[in-house]
Amino acid sequence: MISVLIVDDQMMVREGFRAALHAQPDIQVVGDAGNGLEALTAVREARPDIVLMDVRMPEMDGLEATRRLLDVPPGVHRPRVVMLTTFDLDDYVYDALRAGASGFLLKDAPMADLINAVRVVAAGDALLAPSVTRRLIGDFAKQRRSTMDDTRLRELTSREVDVLRLVARGLSNAEIAETLVIAEQTVKTHVGRILGKLNLRDRTQAVVLAYESGLVVPGE
Repeated sequence: MISVLIVDDQMMVREGFRAALHAQPDIQVVGDAGNGLEALTAVREARPDIVLMDVRMPEMDGLEATRRLLDVPPGVHRPRVVMLTTFDLDDYVYDALRAGASGFLLKDAPMADLINAVRVVAAGDALLAPSVTRRLIGDFAKQRRSTMDDTRLRELTSREVDVLRLVARGLSNAEIAETLVIAEQTVKTHVGRILGKLNLRDRTQAVVLAYESGLVVPGE
């Protein structure tokens, strides 16, 4: 059972999400919060697997709440965070991805997308498949890319670099396996090694690093 906490300053949004998720046999909503400050307390108490986090909220916004939830010592519960936002995205959504959020979802997306997002992130994958996500990560990375060569990439083998490039372009493990003509389990092994060598939490952070370091160029 996947446990979910909903964080949004609009009660109607929280209730709508709760109703949709509650109807799923494998998802349980364990609480909600109206702002980031309340979310910190709710997460400590409910220990959800997934937090659906609105970006703009009073008291404490979703970015600061995400930073505090994910920047914790080993052993402290750290949920996976999916940012909820609208089309008028700005830099702090990208900052949330850098902080370790597992992706984001547009608030006007179909409810089926919300349910799928919860399952995808709970399974350990980043929410990177939608083209809008890849495009926005690429746009922000292009604006913010450092001229510094990330020396951590030198730790990767040539095959791991190939896999990272394809991960950054939004391909799934199955698609990467088909592209490189290797087993899907081998891809999973490579991804695990990439995250370990680069000290990254998940695929989202790997994508951000790939763009920022210049390994992948937006639009290519």
